[in-house]
Amino acid sequence: MNIRPAIQSNKTASINVCEIFSSVQGETSMAGRPAVFIRLSGCNLQCSWCDTDYAASEGTRMCIEDVVSKALSFKLPLAVITGGEPLLQIQALQLIDTLCSKGLDVVVETNGSIDISSVNRRARIIMDFKTPSSGQSGRMKEENLKKLREKDEIKFVVADRNDFEWAKDIVSKHSPAAGEILLSPVSESMDFRRLCRWAVERMPGARVQANLHKVFGLR
Repeated sequence: MNIRPAIQSNKTASINVCEIFSSVQGETSMAGRPAVFIRLSGCNLQCSWCDTDYAASEGTRMCIEDVVSKALSFKLPLAVITGGEPLLQIQALQLIDTLCSKGLDVVVETNGSIDISSVNRRARIIMDFKTPSSGQSGRMKEENLKKLREKDEIKFVVADRNDFEWAKDIVSKHSPAAGEILLSPVSESMDFRRLCRWAVERMPGARVQANLHKVFGLR
């Protein structure tokens, strides 16, 4: 059963926000698109290669109305809700609803450990399904994979061959309906060319992504 928070007005409902900023989307099929990023605070995982661990604790409580107003001030058509883990705060559902109602293209970057059933279906889910090298793969909810739609995307961060084969097996086992299967290299341990070769040989339906925000030194 889907559980939604009691609806409050956006003036009284509040959410813990780490930062709001504009940049270009560095990953997914939308890589390179200008976007406003709303990074929510808090995370339920401790991935070994996390590059936004500050979002687990840093943040400011803001009314949803103020968050939406700030996001709209950038005058960008794409809004990315990220974290930490944004769905850890149930108020995120109301924020997503409101941004969708304002006509923005809304992307929700979430890990695979929290049920996605209640996320507004106008939003696009990017599910970062944690591989073994993260130390968190045992906390993934495989039933989430069946809830993805063609507009959604699933990402596997790959540090080694074991991660790659694990991701391949997950996709083969569950056949998620996601329109894109993304492979993202851990820059410190995974050679990009090697990952590309594995994808060509063993996972031709996937998209290998270069993480533009890191290539160009963006946020």
